[in-house]
Amino acid sequence: MSEDKNFVKEITNIDDDFAKWYTDIVLKADLADYTDTKGCIAIKPYGYAIWENIQNYLDKKFKEIGVKNAYFPVLIPESLLEKEKEHVEGFAPEVAWITEAGGQKLEERYCIRPTSETIISTLYSRWLKSWRDLPFVYNQWCNVLRWEKETRPFLRSREFLWQEGHTIHETEAEAKELTLQILEIYADAIENLLAIPVIKGRKTKSEQFAGADATYTVETMMYDGRALQSGTSHYFGQNFTKPFEIKFQNREGKEEYAYQTSWGVSTRLIGGIIMAHGDDRGLKLPPKVAPTQVVIVPVAMHKEGVKEKATEIYEELKKKYRTDIDLREQFSPGYKFSDWEMRGIPLRIEIGPRDIENGQCILVRRDTAEKVTVKLEELDNTIEKTLEEIQKNMYEVCKNRMNEKTTTAVTLDEFVQSMTKHQGFIKAMWCGEEVCEDKIRELTGAKSRCIPYTQEKISDKCVCCGKPANKMVIWARQY
Repeated sequence: MSEDKNFVKEITNIDDDFAKWYTDIVLKADLADYTDTKGCIAIKPYGYAIWENIQNYLDKKFKEIGVKNAYFPVLIPESLLEKEKEHVEGFAPEVAWITEAGGQKLEERYCIRPTSETIISTLYSRWLKSWRDLPFVYNQWCNVLRWEKETRPFLRSREFLWQEGHTIHETEAEAKELTLQILEIYADAIENLLAIPVIKGRKTKSEQFAGADATYTVETMMYDGRALQSGTSHYFGQNFTKPFEIKFQNREGKEEYAYQTSWGVSTRLIGGIIMAHGDDRGLKLPPKVAPTQVVIVPVAMHKEGVKEKATEIYEELKKKYRTDIDLREQFSPGYKFSDWEMRGIPLRIEIGPRDIENGQCILVRRDTAEKVTVKLEELDNTIEKTLEEIQKNMYEVCKNRMNEKTTTAVTLDEFVQSMTKHQGFIKAMWCGEEVCEDKIRELTGAKSRCIPYTQEKISDKCVCCGKPANKMVIWARQY
């Protein structure tokens, strides 16, 4: 029993040290590990399986609206990066440069892609001839490198995995429509797959993507009340198509510049799952994204027929559910229970000699720790129903937390007090001036997260300067 207790004790209490708790989960739930390459992690098979489920879900949704996958070089010549000034300035602090290769100094530096707008735009300018070629609705699943000063597994590492969509269109209206359509796909994936509620909105000018006319975002709240930007979609207008000469012969036979978008989500979503759902027992995975939805743990495996019956159930369930069976002989059942709870498996089946004799098993929910006895002939239907309930319950728990940790502020004093006492989202009016954003950030560490689609009139005045204001903004400290 001491072995079982020590296993649980190895997790830092979530309310004592949230950052340490997070790192414990990443390592002990076998999601990732640190490497000798500073600031870069190795994603282990279990963590990568979560990413694959996210990837598969999104890839299907993308293809339903006509997106095609492609691949572009990881190295970008400096001359290309300099074509879009605002874009270069936005990424300059994070760019890693290659200056030497094959034992010789290069005539031109290459950056390892922090994002691919420039290299893709150059190719689009070659490929596009006529309005009949449009739209180009392409996406790539790849890695990028950004030289972050402070890193944390999944949330902010120097190398990470993502998808980046890059599209060009005949008209402004078509490009804007695609920008918002992608944001809806992100919102759907985060809410329905990951069971995390989102707030959809537009970024303020100071927070939008470098080179964009408009950036739209889905913001989520973590357990500790901080925000996580979980996906963004950008409308570029002609900010890249003009410097990169992406033009076409329009329907009137005249030369015209195309309209462009860019959008992406990354493996930081795995960090979001950990921080939105986890608890003191470890990771807690929504059934739809969990690599393993059901695990079978035989009890008293040495007894006649137990291992065989558990294996029989496993062989049947794996036809319908992502199922695993724990036949490890070196660990006690208690240790196994803690281990699978740590890994966040939504449902655990416990079955021993007496259960087999009675034609039943014990079903344990990870989200509520509720245990129920189920007849074996009813197991399939019960699992299906219970997984649906877990998915819904996990979403509702996050939704309720977000509501509880969302407050309003009319004055700057109210804002400071609220953020100090109750870290979370604050709804407050904003005049539109960047100086007010800066002041709020200096005083509280909170940034504007978005101008939400759903607007409320908190007051007539800016929460910071008191000037007239007609925009309600969501503010929060962020990851």
